[in-house]
Amino acid sequence: MAFLNILVLNAGSSSLKASLFKLESAGAEGDAPAGVVWEKEQKSGGDVEALITDMWTGPDRVIDGPASIDVVGHRVVFGGAELREPTRITSEIREQLARVSEYAPAHNAAALAAIESVSKTLDANMPQIAMFDTEFHKSLAPAAYTYPGPQAWVEQGIRRFGFHGLSHRYTSHRAARLNSARDRSFRVVTCHLGSGCSLAAVRNGRSVDTTMGFTPMDGIPMARRSGAVDPGILIHLLRHGGETVDTLDQMLNHNSGLAGLSGTTGDMREILESADGGNERARLAIDVFVHHVRKGIGAMAASMDGLDALVFAGGIGEHSPRIRADIASGLGFLGVDLNATLNRDGARERIISRSGARISTMVIPAEENWIIACDSFSAMSRTRLSLGN
Repeated sequence: MAFLNILVLNAGSSSLKASLFKLESAGAEGDAPAGVVWEKEQKSGGDVEALITDMWTGPDRVIDGPASIDVVGHRVVFGGAELREPTRITSEIREQLARVSEYAPAHNAAALAAIESVSKTLDANMPQIAMFDTEFHKSLAPAAYTYPGPQAWVEQGIRRFGFHGLSHRYTSHRAARLNSARDRSFRVVTCHLGSGCSLAAVRNGRSVDTTMGFTPMDGIPMARRSGAVDPGILIHLLRHGGETVDTLDQMLNHNSGLAGLSGTTGDMREILESADGGNERARLAIDVFVHHVRKGIGAMAASMDGLDALVFAGGIGEHSPRIRADIASGLGFLGVDLNATLNRDGARERIISRSGARISTMVIPAEENWIIACDSFSAMSRTRLSLGN
């Protein structure tokens, strides 16, 4: 197949990341990104159509016009139990994504808006492919994905789906490549720490456990999402706190986590500055975050009977050496031992553990857009998906 120009739109909870790739083939698992010719990022809710047209109208134009784009790949957080494989986006698929948006309210609406913007800005018949965050976690065993509720939950499809799959897939496979891991039992805990946060236990390239569950609200604390809380608290607030289902939704998805505890925006950089200035709420938010991440890493390692590598990714994971050091300081029993200089300074992708440490600790950028581009190429070449006419 000839070169393809692949536009990737990655709608997250706080930002939209766009990339244009020119690829002649899909990369192998663990390959570093290649073929990037244009990248841009904006906050969620920005003008997506203006972002797209910048590729051929802006000062750094990289293509002649919309006809130069061959396919658009989208990150979609949740498609329900039925949609987990790369899928050609049709009107029926859009309806399905809208129906399940309540389970990922901060994400699906943004993805649908991006899909609509492509239809308006490019050819309405432009192939658009959805890549789902839940796909990587299809390998979870029933013991890992089943909630200990009544059997009716199982029958209704209430289960742990897991999210951030594109990030966990790339970082775990890249970690294996960087460590020249040929042992099929290679075990890595990947920590995607950003506006949304989750951990995954990956053995032999396959997800065996993860912290997010039925929705992206579960697991460790996040910028504005609570993470896991005792469900009895919610029952108490409904009975005695004057809350409703809608106010609880707002509370747990937007007014909790780091922002709720610290009284800041939830941005870790701001929280660290505030804590250093004597803000005890900010200090508590950091301590709670570090405690839960550290505890989660231990749980993920237990799911694999140990670990060989630990990876930090995402905005916090990649850019905050202080938080990485705080998390690692309580994991010596697992063999985690950081080199302070490498942790503080170095390339975006690097090993930060001491020479001779039992566990290889790394910083690896998530590169979700690269995974989407590779899967879009595969879809167009009909190795993973038949697109039809």
